[in-house]
Amino acid sequence: MEPLLGLCLALILVGASSALNNCTCATNRWTVCAQGGSGNCTCTLVGSNHKVNCSTLTSKCLLMKAEMVLLKEKHFWGHPWGLLDNDGIYNPDCEDSGMFKARQCNHTNTCWCVNTAGVRRTEKGDKSLSCGEVVRTSWIYIELKHKKRPSTVSGSDVVNALKHVLESRYQLHSKYIAAIKYDFPFIQIRLNQKQKSRCDVDIADVAYYFEKDIKNNSIFHSNSTLTVSVNGHALDIEELQIYYVDEKPPVFCMRQLLPDVSTMLTVVTLTAGCGIAGLLILRWLRTRKCKETEITEMDEIRAPSLQLP
Repeated sequence: MEPLLGLCLALILVGASSALNNCTCATNRWTVCAQGGSGNCTCTLVGSNHKVNCSTLTSKCLLMKAEMVLLKEKHFWGHPWGLLDNDGIYNPDCEDSGMFKARQCNHTNTCWCVNTAGVRRTEKGDKSLSCGEVVRTSWIYIELKHKKRPSTVSGSDVVNALKHVLESRYQLHSKYIAAIKYDFPFIQIRLNQKQKSRCDVDIADVAYYFEKDIKNNSIFHSNSTLTVSVNGHALDIEELQIYYVDEKPPVFCMRQLLPDVSTMLTVVTLTAGCGIAGLLILRWLRTRKCKETEITEMDEIRAPSLQLP
């Protein structure tokens, strides 16, 4: 009887393990998932109780929040990365919808205003800083460079391959892909999204997922690797730059530019001073030469006159 009971328990554990393995979030590996009694799989973000919709991309704000939790754990165990106080990695404040709040602050009570991509668009201040609305990032420029390939590829093949990746892997509607240009070995991707429906993914989230994929730190479950296949061969990306353009221009105080302006004015002043000094020296040399010529001519005129009887 006991061996039979042990076998039954083993089968139950295997079945439970299999069920748990199926309860995963395909679009976000920074989640904790559990299967309820009804068989539904519920996933929450690491470090919070925020439920994640695993059928679409997770917002960039929530991803950055989960990433900070993971970085703190690595820092606790002596990871060399530590916690850097820069604009790229910070623990953001998110709305219930997952969007960035207009004002962000760090642990030192330093605050700044951000756009919908979470990128700082004002100078830093204290907690009295008022940001108002969240300015939308309507354009995102992605600049890529790929490694040399044994064979050349046509621009149309590269464009079609990247368009397919953006639409299938990141669920981005084709209407938000403004342009893709290829000039070996450089690739330019332009995303434009002035407004989006509730069902559409945000271009800021797409850019963040894409950046993580290129840097071999995929957010997708099982750390699935991004493969851009062109004519059966993978396109190996080695450089990436992402630029964010807002509907309104950023607001930075002029005093940040004063040191550079004063340096430029000093250089201009010195250059102008040197030029004026050079002109004065040349003029003085020319004047001196003319006077010396006049004196020589006068001496030649006077010398014959002394020989007259």
